[in-house]
Amino acid sequence: MKRMGMVIALKPETVAEYKRLHAAVWPEILAKISDCHITNYSIFLREPENLLFGYWEYVGIDFAADAARMAADPRTQDWWKVCMPCQEPLATRKDGEWWASMDEVFHHD
Repeated sequence: MKRMGMVIALKPETVAEYKRLHAAVWPEILAKISDCHITNYSIFLREPENLLFGYWEYVGIDFAADAARMAADPRTQDWWKVCMPCQEPLATRKDGEWWASMDEVFHHD
């Protein structure tokens, strides 16, 4: 199992819409997340800075393949089309990232 974290900004004028979307995530999206070996997935919002922090645990063996499979899913693409306009990627993210990945520096069970 690998713990993973990521961060992105949320456009201030879209906070209510983003919360509304995530209060009723489409069932197909939740199923695809599980199908791609992602568990314990949470998104946290820090206001007033409007930063989103995402956390999940990856329990598969090939994250790149599972992420590609998720990205190729038409329903996931539809979900991203409604969520991505709410988001503002960090200027410091790595090439190819939308959400900026984070390194784990501490963990305690």
